Amino acid sequence: MSMAQEMREHLEKGIIPFWKGVKDEENGGYYGYVGPDLKADKKAVKGCILNSRILWFFSNAYMTLKDESLLAYAEHAYRFLLDSCLDKEYGGVFWSVTCDGQPEDTTKHIYNQAFAVYALSSYYDASKDKQALNTAMELFKVIEEKGFDEGGYKEALDRSFAPTDNDKLSENGVMADRTMNTLLHVFEAYTELFRVSGETRVREKLEWILDTFKDKIYNPALHRQEVFFDNDMNSIIDLHSYGHDIETAWLLDRGLDVLKDGKRKEAFGPIIADLVAEVYRAAYYNNSLSNECERGVVDKKRVWWVQGEAVVGFYNQYQKDPAHTEYREASESIWGFIKAHVIDAKSGEWYKHVNDQGIPEAGNPIVEPWKCPYHNGRMCMEIMKRSGAANNI
Repeated sequence: MSMAQEMREHLEKGIIPFWKGVKDEENGGYYGYVGPDLKADKKAVKGCILNSRILWFFSNAYMTLKDESLLAYAEHAYRFLLDSCLDKEYGGVFWSVTCDGQPEDTTKHIYNQAFAVYALSSYYDASKDKQALNTAMELFKVIEEKGFDEGGYKEALDRSFAPTDNDKLSENGVMADRTMNTLLHVFEAYTELFRVSGETRVREKLEWILDTFKDKIYNPALHRQEVFFDNDMNSIIDLHSYGHDIETAWLLDRGLDVLKDGKRKEAFGPIIADLVAEVYRAAYYNNSLSNECERGVVDKKRVWWVQGEAVVGFYNQYQKDPAHTEYREASESIWGFIKAHVIDAKSGEWYKHVNDQGIPEAGNPIVEPWKCPYHNGRMCMEIMKRSGAANNI
């Protein structure tokens, strides 16, 4: 069985059944927390990012597998997003809501708005529900009018869109005014929005983000992206995020393909190749990828989403240049590591992280506001599409 065929089986028999079981029939949406004992906390808050990612997942799983039941699960997430996650008074999407859909954390983070755009764009493609596209365009307008200034995209805003501390996307001992991570996921969301809408104003913002990545985020001397910035886009920490760099590499290619911008595609080719080569050199060992390197100290945790993005990122670069067989081999070996150590046999979902020897840390939840079917589900669907396994070959 090929890697892609194995992923199709894992998607159909592992990831999808697990997430179908997280559906909240009583209060809408999907449960916000499932513990290591695989019991859902039905009273847990529901992260709006989690709900958006589930909406994206079921929309794309439906389009990939053509299973009508999956569209119904996507619609369930969509209705919860419209009814509970959208702020009908001030606009935008809350950070989280209570188990029964009341506002819990009313922060309006631009990262969060972007994921709603990403999900709504895919749901529109799957369902042809024009309201989904209209809502995505409304959120695009919110991001651009409330979350963008002369320096770039803002981060955390309060309910009425006044600036507030960016504790949600800051870590490693710094408080960032701007982040690579938010910019990346705005780019990801706008790529999908432009793909389904063709809106010129979305294209223009994609082009602006590409130029910003090239001029301010990418560090050619260190062969990486910078991660956390002050308000003037000065890097404020020595940090190499391996997972984000390998994810960025293939998402940049995806955006450039959707834009059909051959000139930019050519210009970005060496940048993308440099990011992939450095991640391969610095982070890939024991058939898996380390998490990050802060001030020269490597965090060797094998984080679930980093492994999924590495499979796609290395495979994407191999497809562009098949002479680099080491990237195909890395993609396949990381998938082998995932099968052996990261997939939780009891649930079919993935552990949050394991150590570099593949041993999971006890006590981590299987579902929480950041733990979702987006990275691992997307990995399966990307490899399936790239190799034909989406068509049962």
